Amino acid sequence: MKLKAQIMDAAAVGRCMTRISYEIVEREGDLDGLVLVGIHTRGVPMAKMVAERILAHSGVSVPVGILDISLYRDDLSTIGELPEVRGSELPFDVTGKRVVLVDDVLYTGRTARAAIDALFALGRPQTIRLAILVDRGHRELPIRADFVGKNMPTSQREVVAVHFDETDGDTGVYLYEQESSYCDQK
Repeated sequence: MKLKAQIMDAAAVGRCMTRISYEIVEREGDLDGLVLVGIHTRGVPMAKMVAERILAHSGVSVPVGILDISLYRDDLSTIGELPEVRGSELPFDVTGKRVVLVDDVLYTGRTARAAIDALFALGRPQTIRLAILVDRGHRELPIRADFVGKNMPTSQREVVAVHFDETDGDTGVYLYEQESSYCDQK
């Protein structure tokens, strides 16, 4: 893959996290019963960042959980025999909670669908909302984000990569272009 551009630096990502945190507080109102659930891998640091910002401006500590969707994906047969299962860590029961699922990029909608299935396997939330750093379009399922840091239309040949210090050693959003293959050039 070839790097086309850096879309956001750490400061821009931080501003998006702050805006998303304010939007969540505004929309949810009473924060009692609200939980954030980060989808492995990059949804986790994002959920923690949003929770820190909610605490800073509202004084309320919103619980954060980690959701592993490996066994709920609809492409298990295409990614190998044994998916890497990291396990979910939810220090709360999701039943009756207002859950905000948090992930880095919304593309086809399949990850969000798998996360919803994984949540329902753990209990019955009152509501499920979706917070995304980058919405790049190209939906294959009728799923939309409730809280979006940046809408970024892309082509099918482009890849959006989100980096966080915690997982990648730097924070930013990058746009890559897939190299063309011999078949694509015909």
